[in-house]
Amino acid sequence: MNHQLTSALLKSVTKPGRYTGGEFKSIIKDPAKMACRFAFCFPDTYEIGMSNLGVRILYDVLNREEDVWCERAYAPWGDMDAVMSERKIPIATAESGTPLGEFDIVGITLQYELCYTTALRMLRLSGIPLLASERGEDAPIILGGGPCTYNAEPIADFFDIFSIGEGEEALPELCRLYIRMKEDGTYTKSAFLRAAASLEGFYVPSLYRVSYKDDGRIEKYEPLYPDVPAKIRKRIVADMDKAPYPESFVMPYIETVHDRIVLEVYRGCIRGCRFCQAGMVYRPIREKSPETLDRQAKCLFGNTGYDEMSLMSLSISDYSRLDELTDRLLAWTDDRHVSLSLPSLRVDSFTEELMEKIATVRTGGLTFAPEAGTQRLRDVINKNVTEEDLLRAVNIAFGAGKNSVKLYFMQGLPTETEEDLAGIASLAGNVVHAFYKNPNRNRAKGVSVTISVSCFIPKPFTPFQWEGQVPLDELKRRQMYLKDCITDRKIRYTYHDAEVSQVEAVFARGDRKLSKALLLAAEENMMFDAWDEYFSYEKWMSVLERAGIDPAFYANREFGEDEWLPWDIIDCGVTKSYLLRERHRAYEEKTTPSCAEHCNGCGANCLGGKNRWCK
Repeated sequence: MNHQLTSALLKSVTKPGRYTGGEFKSIIKDPAKMACRFAFCFPDTYEIGMSNLGVRILYDVLNREEDVWCERAYAPWGDMDAVMSERKIPIATAESGTPLGEFDIVGITLQYELCYTTALRMLRLSGIPLLASERGEDAPIILGGGPCTYNAEPIADFFDIFSIGEGEEALPELCRLYIRMKEDGTYTKSAFLRAAASLEGFYVPSLYRVSYKDDGRIEKYEPLYPDVPAKIRKRIVADMDKAPYPESFVMPYIETVHDRIVLEVYRGCIRGCRFCQAGMVYRPIREKSPETLDRQAKCLFGNTGYDEMSLMSLSISDYSRLDELTDRLLAWTDDRHVSLSLPSLRVDSFTEELMEKIATVRTGGLTFAPEAGTQRLRDVINKNVTEEDLLRAVNIAFGAGKNSVKLYFMQGLPTETEEDLAGIASLAGNVVHAFYKNPNRNRAKGVSVTISVSCFIPKPFTPFQWEGQVPLDELKRRQMYLKDCITDRKIRYTYHDAEVSQVEAVFARGDRKLSKALLLAAEENMMFDAWDEYFSYEKWMSVLERAGIDPAFYANREFGEDEWLPWDIIDCGVTKSYLLRERHRAYEEKTTPSCAEHCNGCGANCLGGKNRWCK
């Protein structure tokens, strides 16, 4: 723990267990024997960060290196932040209590755009200069990773390096480069960054010049040196069966978001939903074998004692050997009273057999994601599910005694009309009717259908990356229109804050000019924008205005198909020509089959990887 946090200070804040460290299974090494010390920072609360599987995997991977010690740090909540600011106490790691400024490399995972201010707040609290250009030789290398690095431009001025793609092989390779240059006497910060840029999957933004057109659009990106790559190709792990996976997790002292065993079943997605960034950037699809997963599950159960296990993937019911895997797991989890959870189920692959296998799940209902209220719009977004698929799936659930269903939808999708919005209410109503028509329903309770509606945000590396987000006033109007369409009290309607979604869209599609706004936000101590308690739309509009930025230029403008996009410097494997083809098919209301049915030539096979889908 941070040794400056006394007992009295800890007692003065909520959830002091966030800051004490010393958790069971945390890794302690001798700092005198370490050639590289790496601080892995999660820019959100301890409860959120401790539940992140990516952090758990990379913490384990880096600590397998004998001369590398990876430690963890999390953002302090507001009350502790105030104490640390007043007393000038820097953020320190949970393992050794070492301040972040004393590490060789500080890695910050960027899971969502609204964590940017919190990431900067962690640096500021640690006394580390925010701008990369202002950090000297003695400052840590600031490394960014995670999904947001697929468009790192809005935060490019603050980071020395970005890790693009999967880190299991890339991060140890970067640490080995650092150690080698330190040992042979060739290390300087600039020399290290130049050498890191030659490693596959690492983007060093200071080694590129960006020029702009008179209208504010990007003219081009230029590497400053001939040995710096014009494009940065993401890294992947080719064979998931051989990929390192933790044999245990650090066990928290307080409740976290996911207190359970998490098994990563496969990476990628065979579907091609046109709004979904994860489904594109995590390609190609690579599965683990049931034998590997069963072995990892038993190991984690033995080392953690968790009584709940969740199978993780973008769409678990698309795993090609799901029946074999669940049979293997249920052969021992039932006897040990371990409940099995299968999230991310698709309605078109939900079966009675699968329902029986998850009957032990302790939750009261199931979740499905039709995404749109009409078949026309589902075809536009390439969801490839029908109302009949949904009703068949909920009938299986109702027949098995479930009486609660949650349905996810999006609002503001390209080509959306009021008829599509009304279709959401109609579809939810048909689910209610299906419950009462089901002869095997649970008659002890009534039915509950929750519809959760998020706002569409155009994301990089999707067929909809060129689309503008619906303007804020119109988004709000559509939310109220749908509310008026819902007349059944058995249907509960929740929707995402449209103002939050607009700020997300600005930073999802932004360029380097947004770093000026983020710097202003950091100077005004903005943080935790993903939390209702802290997010302020008025503050963001003020910051953007003072930075000379029009939010509509990034959020609401339709980008030109021949325009240089801020993320064009990254090669995620999926080609731009494929994304354009899919965009055009969307406007023709044509669907594209899944990878399991037909290889659609997205380009991800160029990355290699052991998989059965790419041709």
